[in-house]
Amino acid sequence: MRNVQFLTGFALLILASSLASAFDPSPLQDICVAIDEPKNAVFVNGKFCKDPKLARPGDFFLSGLDKPGNTANRLGFSVKNANVDQIPGLNTLGISAVRIDYAPYGQNPPHTHPRATEILTVLEGTLYVGFVTSNQLNNTLIAKVLKKGDAFVFPIGLIHFQFNIGKTNAVAIAALSSQNPGVITIANSVFGANPPINPDFLSKAFQLDADVVKDLEAKF
Repeated sequence: MRNVQFLTGFALLILASSLASAFDPSPLQDICVAIDEPKNAVFVNGKFCKDPKLARPGDFFLSGLDKPGNTANRLGFSVKNANVDQIPGLNTLGISAVRIDYAPYGQNPPHTHPRATEILTVLEGTLYVGFVTSNQLNNTLIAKVLKKGDAFVFPIGLIHFQFNIGKTNAVAIAALSSQNPGVITIANSVFGANPPINPDFLSKAFQLDADVVKDLEAKF
């Protein structure tokens, strides 16, 4: 009986530990400014931290998010990041942001953030946005048209997208619950893998002709 109780308790401890480490860790100090030089530094979750007494305002600052990004590309969108790579003071704080610009009918194609939930606010224009739930919830599409001042949440890890359905440029700002949320663009990952995924496998997985798959792989 004692062994059963011990094993049950141990299993619950492992489960709690895995849940606790599923997101960015809570900071154990006020600040932990990221640096690339490891000398006399402490390694914390992907970044070294410099002596907090040496922190400066520039460690917590980024300018330029008011400037439009270049949307002259095949998808008609641009992303400006404000994560730990641009603002080293974000290290261990579990938050970041992006500015997204969309040309008329431009889109941020289906993608996921493996480490963050996102909340997006439209500053200008009209966007059609949405996310798709997991297989367990029947891959349900949750979508809505957003206008200036509207906000929408994309849950962590779920495929989501934004599409400018207006005839003018659109702008949005998004906050994400990680200092480095990461991004996996679905088409790029599947058809642009390096080395390429076997087209015969993909043709069966996507129910496409193998020549279509090869054509898609050539484009990515």
